Amino acid sequence: MEYRPRVVVALQDRAECAAVADWLTAKGFEPLPRSGVRAAVDEMDAQAFDLLITDAGFAVQDGLRKVERARNTRIPVILIGSAAQEPKVPAVAQEMFLARPLDQAMLMCFVLMAVLDHRPERRSIRKPVSHIDAYVNGLPVRIVDVSNEGLCLVTPPDRSSLLPPSFNIRVPLVGVSVAVQRVWGRRSKPGASITWYGGALTQNPKATEQGWRSFVDTVPLVHGTPRTIPGH
Repeated sequence: MEYRPRVVVALQDRAECAAVADWLTAKGFEPLPRSGVRAAVDEMDAQAFDLLITDAGFAVQDGLRKVERARNTRIPVILIGSAAQEPKVPAVAQEMFLARPLDQAMLMCFVLMAVLDHRPERRSIRKPVSHIDAYVNGLPVRIVDVSNEGLCLVTPPDRSSLLPPSFNIRVPLVGVSVAVQRVWGRRSKPGASITWYGGALTQNPKATEQGWRSFVDTVPLVHGTPRTIPGH
């Protein structure tokens, strides 16, 4: 049987909680909807899970985040709240904040980023590089590290929307263009738009992947030392 990532959904509004659970089910996740803090804590105690989606109020005032951190230090969290709440929520690693009203497509982007970023996968050597100019679907970006299987890039700081789950990146310097699946996204600072992204090559012709690997082999290292990052 195919594994379905479990998601604890701790949202006070029962209709919202049910709607999020339906969205998750439609995308192949196993939602565990709970509309109260005590019920959410009991669920977290009862079985393993891969992601927590919760009200910002539950996480901060009611201490649900502290409970989750004590049990599962690496489980990602998506906080749901009003736009006015975001500056008041202390930033914690492995957390994302999404303001109401909830948009199904945006929430699922956050869910996929969170789960994929923490999925155990093989490790590969990545090469930090001097910022290389590139384009994602016409948007200027800069590549900051590369490997045979993927890359890390930085978008302009004034970009307010997420990169799509899949995109093409073109590197004019070497004439390479590859299809990439977005794996994770990070803010440069709390409250800022997401500007750092990691991606994995996906569904490219063999010749295209060979061209990318040739680029990876020849691009100069920054500081001359490769680094290893989990997730690709």
